[in-house]
Amino acid sequence: MKVVVLAGGLGTRLSEETEARPKPMVEIGGRPILWHILKHYAHFGFQEFYVALGYKGESIKRFFLDYHALGSNMSVSLRDGRVEVHDGGEREDWRVHLIETGLETNTGGRLKRLEPFLSDGTFMLTYGDGVADVDLGALLKFHRAHGRLATVTAVRPPSRFGGRAGSTAVSSCSSPASSSTSRATPRASRRTGSKPPRATDS
Repeated sequence: MKVVVLAGGLGTRLSEETEARPKPMVEIGGRPILWHILKHYAHFGFQEFYVALGYKGESIKRFFLDYHALGSNMSVSLRDGRVEVHDGGEREDWRVHLIETGLETNTGGRLKRLEPFLSDGTFMLTYGDGVADVDLGALLKFHRAHGRLATVTAVRPPSRFGGRAGSTAVSSCSSPASSSTSRATPRASRRTGSKPPRATDS
Protein backbone atom coordinates (compact mmCIF):
# COMPACT_ATOMS: atom_id res chain seq x y z
CA MET A 1 0.00 0.00 0.00
CA LYS A 2 1.20 3.49 -0.85
CA VAL A 3 1.82 6.20 1.73
CA VAL A 4 1.64 9.92 0.94
CA VAL A 5 3.67 12.33 3.06
CA LEU A 6 2.89 16.04 2.75
CA ALA A 7 6.29 17.71 3.10
CA GLY A 8 5.97 20.99 1.21
CA GLY A 9 4.78 23.50 3.81
CA LEU A 10 6.75 26.53 4.99
CA GLY A 11 7.04 25.38 8.61
CA THR A 12 6.39 28.82 10.06
CA ARG A 13 5.74 27.51 13.58
CA LEU A 14 9.37 26.39 13.78
CA SER A 15 10.82 29.35 11.90
CA GLU A 16 14.04 29.30 13.91
CA GLU A 17 14.67 25.79 12.55
CA THR A 18 13.14 26.07 9.09
CA GLU A 19 14.95 29.05 7.62
CA ALA A 20 17.59 26.66 6.27
CA ARG A 21 15.60 23.43 5.92
CA PRO A 22 11.99 22.22 5.64
CA LYS A 23 10.28 21.12 8.84
CA PRO A 24 10.33 17.36 7.92
CA MET A 25 14.15 17.60 7.93
CA VAL A 26 14.36 19.00 11.49
CA GLU A 27 16.13 16.32 13.51
CA ILE A 28 14.90 14.31 16.46
CA GLY A 29 17.57 12.10 18.01
CA GLY A 30 19.94 12.72 15.11
CA ARG A 31 17.43 11.73 12.40
CA PRO A 32 14.98 13.89 10.41
CA ILE A 33 11.32 13.87 11.45
CA LEU A 34 10.56 12.46 7.98
CA TRP A 35 12.80 9.45 8.59
CA HIS A 36 10.97 8.65 11.85
CA ILE A 37 7.60 8.81 10.07
CA LEU A 38 8.70 6.47 7.29
CA LYS A 39 10.28 4.11 9.82
CA HIS A 40 6.97 3.89 11.68
CA TYR A 41 5.03 3.05 8.54
CA ALA A 42 7.63 0.50 7.46
CA HIS A 43 7.25 -1.23 10.84
CA PHE A 44 3.68 -2.07 9.78
CA GLY A 45 4.74 -3.22 6.32
CA PHE A 46 4.14 -0.02 4.32
CA GLN A 47 7.28 0.57 2.27
CA GLU A 48 6.33 2.67 -0.76
CA PHE A 49 6.20 6.42 -0.13
CA TYR A 50 5.18 9.45 -2.17
CA VAL A 51 6.64 12.61 -0.65
CA ALA A 52 4.93 15.81 -1.82
CA LEU A 53 7.69 18.42 -2.01
CA GLY A 54 7.50 22.21 -1.93
CA TYR A 55 9.48 24.50 0.36
CA LYS A 56 13.19 23.60 0.18
CA GLY A 57 12.37 20.28 -1.43
CA GLU A 58 15.97 20.00 -2.63
CA SER A 59 17.00 19.35 0.99
CA ILE A 60 14.76 16.28 1.12
CA LYS A 61 15.99 15.08 -2.28
CA ARG A 62 19.60 15.45 -1.15
CA PHE A 63 18.94 13.41 2.00
CA PHE A 64 17.59 10.45 0.07
CA LEU A 65 20.16 10.70 -2.73
CA ASP A 66 22.99 10.55 -0.17
CA TYR A 67 21.30 8.10 2.20
CA HIS A 68 22.83 4.88 0.87
CA ALA A 69 26.32 6.23 0.27
CA LEU A 70 26.67 8.04 3.59
CA GLY A 71 25.52 4.97 5.48
CA SER A 72 28.04 2.71 3.75
CA ASN A 73 31.74 2.02 3.95
CA MET A 74 33.58 3.46 0.98
CA SER A 75 36.99 3.81 -0.61
CA VAL A 76 37.95 7.06 -2.35
CA SER A 77 40.82 7.40 -4.80
CA LEU A 78 42.30 10.87 -4.31
CA ARG A 79 44.15 10.51 -7.58
CA ASP A 80 41.15 10.26 -9.90
CA GLY A 81 38.18 10.81 -7.59
CA ARG A 82 36.82 7.31 -8.10
CA VAL A 83 34.54 6.15 -5.28
CA GLU A 84 33.88 2.53 -4.43
CA VAL A 85 30.96 1.90 -2.08
CA HIS A 86 31.12 -1.24 0.06
CA ASP A 87 28.29 -3.02 1.77
CA GLY A 88 27.48 -1.03 4.88
CA GLY A 89 25.09 -3.53 6.44
CA GLU A 90 21.30 -3.75 6.59
CA ARG A 91 19.32 -1.11 4.71
CA GLU A 92 15.70 -0.01 4.82
CA ASP A 93 13.77 -1.66 2.00
CA TRP A 94 11.86 1.49 1.06
CA ARG A 95 10.90 2.96 -2.30
CA VAL A 96 10.61 6.74 -2.01
CA HIS A 97 9.10 8.89 -4.78
CA LEU A 98 9.97 12.58 -4.44
CA ILE A 99 7.36 14.65 -6.28
CA GLU A 100 7.45 18.43 -6.75
CA THR A 101 3.99 19.82 -5.94
CA GLY A 102 4.66 23.57 -5.87
CA LEU A 103 5.96 26.08 -3.37
CA GLU A 104 2.64 27.66 -2.38
CA THR A 105 0.24 24.80 -3.12
CA ASN A 106 -2.24 24.00 -0.35
CA THR A 107 -2.91 20.55 1.11
CA GLY A 108 -5.66 19.56 -1.31
CA GLY A 109 -3.66 20.81 -4.28
CA ARG A 110 -0.65 18.71 -3.33
CA LEU A 111 -2.80 15.61 -3.06
CA LYS A 112 -4.44 16.42 -6.41
CA ARG A 113 -1.02 16.60 -8.07
CA LEU A 114 -0.29 13.11 -6.76
CA GLU A 115 -3.58 11.71 -8.09
CA PRO A 116 -1.98 9.99 -11.13
CA PHE A 117 0.12 7.88 -8.77
CA LEU A 118 -2.72 6.95 -6.39
CA SER A 119 -5.57 5.79 -8.62
CA ASP A 120 -5.03 2.09 -8.00
CA GLY A 121 -6.52 1.68 -4.52
CA THR A 122 -6.40 2.55 -0.86
CA PHE A 123 -3.54 4.72 0.38
CA MET A 124 -2.34 6.33 3.60
CA LEU A 125 -1.77 10.07 4.05
CA THR A 126 0.12 11.96 6.75
CA TYR A 127 1.86 15.26 7.36
CA GLY A 128 5.64 15.49 7.13
CA ASP A 129 5.84 16.61 10.75
CA GLY A 130 3.31 14.16 12.25
CA VAL A 131 5.23 11.77 14.50
CA ALA A 132 2.92 9.33 16.29
CA ASP A 133 2.63 5.80 17.68
CA VAL A 134 -0.67 4.91 15.99
CA ASP A 135 -1.23 1.18 15.37
CA LEU A 136 -1.49 1.44 11.58
CA GLY A 137 -2.54 -2.17 11.16
CA ALA A 138 -5.49 -1.63 13.50
CA LEU A 139 -6.29 1.68 11.77
CA LEU A 140 -6.47 0.02 8.35
CA LYS A 141 -8.66 -2.76 9.76
CA PHE A 142 -10.97 -0.11 11.29
CA HIS A 143 -11.16 1.74 7.97
CA ARG A 144 -12.06 -1.35 5.97
CA ALA A 145 -14.61 -2.52 8.55
CA HIS A 146 -16.56 0.73 8.24
CA GLY A 147 -16.64 0.77 4.43
CA ARG A 148 -16.29 4.54 4.15
CA LEU A 149 -14.37 6.67 1.69
CA ALA A 150 -11.94 8.05 4.28
CA THR A 151 -10.83 7.59 7.86
CA VAL A 152 -9.08 10.33 9.83
CA THR A 153 -7.01 9.77 12.95
CA ALA A 154 -6.61 12.82 15.17
CA VAL A 155 -5.13 13.59 18.56
CA ARG A 156 -7.36 14.23 21.57
CA PRO A 157 -5.30 16.74 23.59
CA PRO A 158 -5.19 16.63 27.38
CA SER A 159 -7.43 19.09 29.18
CA ARG A 160 -5.83 22.20 30.64
CA PHE A 161 -7.27 21.04 33.98
CA GLY A 162 -6.16 17.41 33.79
CA GLY A 163 -7.40 14.43 31.87
CA ARG A 164 -6.09 11.91 29.41
CA ALA A 165 -4.75 12.42 25.90
CA GLY A 166 -5.27 9.90 23.15
CA SER A 167 -6.08 9.37 19.49
CA THR A 168 -9.43 8.94 17.82
CA ALA A 169 -10.23 7.33 14.46
CA VAL A 170 -13.29 8.72 12.71
CA SER A 171 -14.73 7.23 9.52
CA SER A 172 -16.55 9.79 7.43
CA CYS A 173 -17.65 10.70 3.91
CA SER A 174 -19.91 8.69 1.65
CA SER A 175 -19.63 5.04 0.79
CA PRO A 176 -17.04 4.24 -1.92
CA ALA A 177 -19.88 2.87 -4.04
CA SER A 178 -21.27 6.38 -4.48
CA SER A 179 -18.02 8.05 -5.45
CA SER A 180 -15.46 7.66 -8.22
CA THR A 181 -12.66 8.79 -5.91
CA SER A 182 -10.24 6.13 -4.72
CA ARG A 183 -10.76 5.07 -1.13
CA ALA A 184 -8.23 6.70 1.16
CA THR A 185 -6.99 6.13 4.68
CA PRO A 186 -5.50 9.42 5.85
CA ARG A 187 -3.73 9.73 9.19
CA ALA A 188 -3.41 13.05 10.95
CA SER A 189 -1.34 12.76 14.09
CA ARG A 190 0.04 15.27 16.53
CA ARG A 191 2.18 17.58 14.44
CA THR A 192 5.47 18.92 15.67
CA GLY A 193 5.28 22.55 16.75
CA SER A 194 1.53 22.88 16.29
CA LYS A 195 -1.64 22.52 18.28
CA PRO A 196 -3.22 19.06 17.86
CA PRO A 197 -6.37 18.84 15.75
CA ARG A 198 -9.76 17.69 16.99
CA ALA A 199 -11.52 14.65 15.57
CA THR A 200 -14.77 15.56 13.87
CA ASP A 201 -17.26 13.99 11.49
CA SER A 202 -17.60 15.67 8.11
